[in-house]
Order: sequence, then C-alpha cells, then structure tokens
Amino acid sequence: MSITLIRNVQIVTPNPPIQMGSVAIEDGKIKGILPMDAEPSNVDQIVEGHGRILIPGMIDVHINGAEGYDMMDGSARSVEEVSKSCARSGCTGFLATSVSSSIEDLLGMVAGVSRLIGREPGAFIAGIHMEGPYLHPKRKGMQNEKFLRHPDLAEMKQILDGAKGLIRMVTLAPELPGGMDLISMLLQEQIIVSIAHSDATYEEAMQAFALGASHVTHCFNGMRPIHHRDPGLVLAALEENHVSIQAIVDGVHLHPAIVRLMYREKGAEKMVLVTDAMQAMGLGDGEYVFGGHQVQVANGVARLQDGSLASSTVTMNEALKHTVHSGIPFHDAVLMATQTPADLLGLKHKGRIEEGADADLVLINSEFEVVWTMLGGKLFAG
Repeated sequence: MSITLIRNVQIVTPNPPIQMGSVAIEDGKIKGILPMDAEPSNVDQIVEGHGRILIPGMIDVHINGAEGYDMMDGSARSVEEVSKSCARSGCTGFLATSVSSSIEDLLGMVAGVSRLIGREPGAFIAGIHMEGPYLHPKRKGMQNEKFLRHPDLAEMKQILDGAKGLIRMVTLAPELPGGMDLISMLLQEQIIVSIAHSDATYEEAMQAFALGASHVTHCFNGMRPIHHRDPGLVLAALEENHVSIQAIVDGVHLHPAIVRLMYREKGAEKMVLVTDAMQAMGLGDGEYVFGGHQVQVANGVARLQDGSLASSTVTMNEALKHTVHSGIPFHDAVLMATQTPADLLGLKHKGRIEEGADADLVLINSEFEVVWTMLGGKLFAG
C-alpha cells in the first residue's frame, strides 16, 4: 500500500493537545503520528504543511443547505452540492437536516439523500436529522406553522420504513400530546432524541431526559427562556450529565457570554458546534425561500419578514473561529467540532487524529481559513 506523509504541521490530538510533527496515512487510515525529524523510507507522496494547523475533519449534525441548494427539494443534486460545500469549509461529514413539512416532502428529501449516500463527492453523509414536524407552535422560530403537528406514531413508522435506517436524530417537543411515547419509540430504533422548538417546563424536560432523550438542538434558541421561577428546558439540559447540546456560534444566535456558560456547564465533550445553515451559506446576502418562507439575508444574518432568525449562513470553520473568539480554548473548540459530534453519532474512527482513525483531515491557517480538506486520505479537489 502507498503511504502519504503530511509533513511539518501543528497536529491537534487528544493528548498532548498540539504537537509539531507529521502524519503518515496508508489505505485511507492514519498509520501514525511522527516527530518532526522522522520520515518513513517508503513514502509515495508528501503533502507539505508549512507549519500550519492540522485538525480532524469537522462534522456538522445540523445543516439544511448550502450555496443555493436546499436539501428539502428532494433532489440528489442538492445533497451532492451540500456535500461539496461542506468539504470546502473543512466539514468532512454531516447529517442532512429536514425542516417541518408534509410527509410527502419529507419522504422526498429522504429519497434524495438515499440516492447519493455512499457516493458522496465531498463530505460523507452520516444520516438524516429530522427537525420537526412534531414541534410547539409557540416556539416555532422559522419552522412553518402550517406543517406543525402532534406526534403521530403511525406517521413516524411510515417515515422510518421509508428511510430504511437513515434517520439518526429526531428533534421534537416532548410536552406535546404523544411526545413521551414518541421518545420511547425512537429510542427502540436507536435514534438520538433531541429537544427544541419546545415550550417544555423544567419538569417536562426532566421527564424526557429520564426516558432517554439525550440532546438539545440549537440550545437557547427555539425554547422556553430561563426564568428564576421557571427554569425550563435549558437548565434541565445543563443539569443532566448525559445530555449534550448544540451551539450555533455565529456571533448572532448566542452571545459570547452564553457560549462560555454552555462550555463551563457541559464541557467540550457535551457541546457540539453546528451551522444550522440554509442555502445562503456560501452565497451571501439576498432573498431566499426556505421552509416555505421568504427569507432576507443581510450582513450574513438570515431573518423572516417578522424579524425572527431563520437558520444561519455560517460555515463550520467560521463557527470554530467564532467559538475561539468567544473565549473557548482552541483545542476544546476543535473537539466540539470534531470528536464530540463523531462520538454523538457513534463514529469512533472519525473526528480524531490518532492511529487507526479515518484520514479525514483539514489544514487551516491562523485565521481559520481552510487550506485543504482530505477525505479518506485523498485531497478534496472540488
């Protein structure tokens, strides 16, 4: 087998956090981490790092679209373009994420993902994150209210049958009638249950977490706010050790002080950076249609006509930059974008630079710009 050597890089590893050296790759896997002065004799290709920073490929568990493509349109082309866009921004894996819709449109989105998975041109598809439609209208955010409905076990079974194992995460509001029963059903299918767009009280959230719900989608956004006599979902999530939380760190969705609070309470091992990006990611300001709404993007911020935030336009490398600038240590910020989401999805060979891990790697400069992305040991050329 041929060996590729990534030479002269600052390697972000679990321990020590950063070390100068080289990474040897064989057959799409990391063969070893070498000191600066060591070089195997049988190297076939050398990739010079010029002292820049090598991090594991980032994994986005919540993305809806990119560069003009919305994965809810049901086409494999849209999923393909999102895969390429992710890779360009240092994201090597993602959950294709739905929004609340009719069951026909949802199954169409599932079909589009199904047609591409296994032959992705860029970032790999780790499955589908189904956000809605079982969400609370009071906390709907950008979710289209005409599609919101109470949990329906028969409908969910129809969706799961059509998805054939692709559904990896479902975001729901557990306080809705049938919500707790749906949690139990999803857990039997080994699907991650996440909570958001929810008006759950502290007690209702604790009940959902006791049943086995273990994640919170875009924490603080789309949920009952904290009050000193009504702590709500957020405080319940921060108290429960087994619960992980998503953070949209784009300089808009969360104040830096809240980012630091989340980090102090949950640690890097239970805090997951996400983009929650819509199709404006990579395109910039303008008018878009997303989730059945007219969306205006101005100065990189996406809003509905009523002023509500409508997803984001941030990329994973930008989210990493914002997180560090919020005061989170660099190594832990990288962990939240790589190993923590990989572990959430049970991807033990992703999101880390260590012997035997998949060679999904990203070289960034000091400004968090992506120099190149490597997928399975091959440089991405798209």
